[in-house]
Amino acid sequence: MGPIGFKELIVILVVVLLIFGAKKLKTIGSDLGSAVRGFKKSMNDGDAEESVKQLKADAEFPDAAAKPQSADKSEHKA
Repeated sequence: MGPIGFKELIVILVVVLLIFGAKKLKTIGSDLGSAVRGFKKSMNDGDAEESVKQLKADAEFPDAAAKPQSADKSEHKA
């Protein structure tokens, strides 16, 4: 059983169109698009917040930020 091909996608889209109808399919698509946009935005915001926290921690304790890096290097040499 291989990957889904073009013919299979067409059949799936036709079945979905018959089940939901064109009008309902349009609202489902826009709702799905807004959900994906919201998810991407929250992922980017989470990454940005994590980066800011890391930068603040490095600024407050510069020696502590340098120690784990040197510990990692010594583990690789052993």
